[in-house]
Amino acid sequence: MQTLDDLFALLERAGGEQYGQEAVTQLAHALQCAQLAEQEGAAPATVVAALLHDIGHLIHEFGDDAALRGIDDRHEVSGASLLGRWFGADVTEPIRLHVDAKRWLCRAEEKYFSILSPASVRSLELQGGVFDEAGADAFIAQPHAQAAVAVRRWDDIGKIPGLATPPLAHYRPLAEAVLRAA
Repeated sequence: MQTLDDLFALLERAGGEQYGQEAVTQLAHALQCAQLAEQEGAAPATVVAALLHDIGHLIHEFGDDAALRGIDDRHEVSGASLLGRWFGADVTEPIRLHVDAKRWLCRAEEKYFSILSPASVRSLELQGGVFDEAGADAFIAQPHAQAAVAVRRWDDIGKIPGLATPPLAHYRPLAEAVLRAA
């Protein structure tokens, strides 16, 4: 992938596949997360991060049942790395940190674990489980941790079958606006 066109084509093409064990496709999930971010008035880079936070699921070769087979696909790392071609840390770091945000939220909020989908519970264990106190403190002290927590919250609720969202093309100008200067 060399251009932003390639990135959006990947999301359009491969995003039509089921989102692991969730009840929506990858693209529907991405669009719901971006819509939630937009509705909450998130910064443009955070809206783009919400849209692209799971792009790593579309580029690995483990299959959509990786977690069921006990594999952590590390999609947050591969996604942030790929997106670093086009975007700066204000987009890539919330993506890289959104898995750790789940681990932090499980530690920081007593009821958070109960809202996780079965697939998110399964992946949590593969991703290192709930942070201990030191891990939680280290996570939340990082730059972009708060944006990652916001992305994580949208990630948790952006899984509603049939929800109407703007099309992918709606987010293209926003992505272009936050492109990293070459």
